[in-house]
Amino acid sequence: MEQRSTWLKFVAERSDVLVAFMVVGIVMMMIIPMPTWLLDILLTFNISFALVIIIVAVFNINPLDFSVFPSLLLIMTLYRLALNISSTRLILLHAQAGEVIHTFGSFVVGGNMVVGFIIFLILVVIQFIVITKGAERVAEVAARFTLDAMPGKQMAIDADLNAGLINEDEARDRRKTIQREADFYGAMDGASKFVKGDAIAGIITVIINIVAGLIIGMAQRGMPASEAVAVYTILTVGDGLVTQIPALLMSSATGIIVTRSASQASLGKELSLQIFSYPKALGLAAVILFIMGTIGMPRVPMYSLGTFFLVLYLLGRNAFIAEEKPESTEEVAEAEQIKRPENVMELLQVEKMEMELGYGLIPLVDTDQGGDLLDRIVMIRRQCAVELGFIVPPIRIRDNMQLKPNSYLIKIKGAEIAGGELVLDSYLAIGPDIEKDMDLLGVDTTEPAFNLPARWISTAQKDQAEMNGYTVVDPPSVLATHLTSLIKSHAFELLGRQEVQNMVDYIKEQNPAVVSDLIPDLISLGELQKVLSNLLREQVSVRDLTTIMETLADYGRLTKDTDVLTEYVRQALHRQITHQYAGEDKKLQVLTLDPSVEDILRSSIQQSEFGSYLAVDPEVAQSVIDKVAHYHEDLIRKGTTPIILCAPILRIYFKRLLDRFMSDFVVLSYNEIDSQVQVEVVGMVTA
Repeated sequence: MEQRSTWLKFVAERSDVLVAFMVVGIVMMMIIPMPTWLLDILLTFNISFALVIIIVAVFNINPLDFSVFPSLLLIMTLYRLALNISSTRLILLHAQAGEVIHTFGSFVVGGNMVVGFIIFLILVVIQFIVITKGAERVAEVAARFTLDAMPGKQMAIDADLNAGLINEDEARDRRKTIQREADFYGAMDGASKFVKGDAIAGIITVIINIVAGLIIGMAQRGMPASEAVAVYTILTVGDGLVTQIPALLMSSATGIIVTRSASQASLGKELSLQIFSYPKALGLAAVILFIMGTIGMPRVPMYSLGTFFLVLYLLGRNAFIAEEKPESTEEVAEAEQIKRPENVMELLQVEKMEMELGYGLIPLVDTDQGGDLLDRIVMIRRQCAVELGFIVPPIRIRDNMQLKPNSYLIKIKGAEIAGGELVLDSYLAIGPDIEKDMDLLGVDTTEPAFNLPARWISTAQKDQAEMNGYTVVDPPSVLATHLTSLIKSHAFELLGRQEVQNMVDYIKEQNPAVVSDLIPDLISLGELQKVLSNLLREQVSVRDLTTIMETLADYGRLTKDTDVLTEYVRQALHRQITHQYAGEDKKLQVLTLDPSVEDILRSSIQQSEFGSYLAVDPEVAQSVIDKVAHYHEDLIRKGTTPIILCAPILRIYFKRLLDRFMSDFVVLSYNEIDSQVQVEVVGMVTA
């Protein structure tokens, strides 16, 4: 046994070398004449190996388990063609081609040349028209539908991955399986053409053997016409059968494999299970056979087969009754499971963030078509985790057939917040003067993330647009930038209490004293979430959660107003906030409020049981807003971030007042300015 395993291991390790020698040997067979005894062995191997292949195809469950079949089909087709050439050489040169071919020919002809030749032609027609054409068509359709279904399968895998139903390794394996399926059916589509060509070559070989054999037999060998017809007909029919029978088996194996894409068991098991699942069909067939025998058809075969089908009907009916009760019980249990409130509640779940794509944008998420949007989203989540300080929830990606082909929608908690259209195979040129540029041809639009004028241009105009000074980006980058901008601007909505709890649990592992001192004695988890949401609303990172919680622990005894606590936290994060807006030269260009305006706003702060708010005179508020808007346009034109500096007590109220009109205005307090940063006042807001 040990010697046997060692020999098998030796063969397996050198199988690639053996296959290479085999392919080279097949090619050499077409050139070098072979003795008849060797041809007999090779023909017998051809038949026996074709039998092995079709038996494997019958027992095969998953087509990918026999993924080598397309290559094997090519090798066996080449092998049969080499045998055809070798046998034709022997038939035409020596009027004999070994015992195997002669025996097959004599057996089929059976003493009558005409009948034998007609039977052979029928076999060739069946091989070429019925099986080969059918297998070719099935392979072509399977390849087409497999390729068309790939984007949907990829998106289903991504949805399961984002939902946490599978991990990354399982998703990678599923994607690999989908890729292998596409490659397999594509290869089968091409390999079926080899089978068709082999059948045509077999017919041509038969014609050559008959016509050339008769000419050579009578002209060169001096045979009488009757003898030449007998000799070369037997050899031709035998040669054709010896090669066409394996080809017929290979074609049948091709058809079996490509037609069993939805199978879950071997062919024999599925036939028995699926046919016996309908015992009434067997019983009806038995009744029809009995009736046909009674009205005058041959009674022996009709009654015999009728009895046979009746026995099958009784066996199948008994098996069906035996299994019906457990199945019905299982169906009732499944129905009760569906009716449970827990399962109904799952339908009410709303995704925190999701993206819907029109079918024209599916290539963006299909890695096989070069789409890298999924990888970009992974990088966006990592970038936001570093910049904002919390893990962005998984972004669900779905296809929506109701959208325009090139449109997309981005939703938060089921509500649409933004959308846009992309033009694949084009580039988006962005610039303030793009609408006036007549040299670049394309479709005018607006860049979705920052609402800048833009134009979709062809790939050929990309270099010209860059030379003209425009920013040129591809469609995936446009979508990724838009998504990143929306995540940052709506981060405060994405941060829920569960996400805060996860963050607190992580801090508790590193600094348990901070957590135990703060939660739940001083503030609750909900109040901590409100403070973090206030920070994220103004693009302040909550990554330094330890400092945030320590500050809340210091001031949580003084007040429970989350707005006031947020201001204390901002002051503790002054260095981070200042350097977020200061340039490399550590300078801040800011606007200030006139002292009289500060006095008016400070006196307008009202307290209530629900918190404090700003109740300012509408005329004063409108005057201040108009002045700020004037500075806003001027600063934006210069490319400077608009920043207003005010007293700490006014900061949050003034920010909320400006958010109604200019949400991109940054409002800082004096206590949030780092001493190492130089502040340059570029204007004062007066009423």
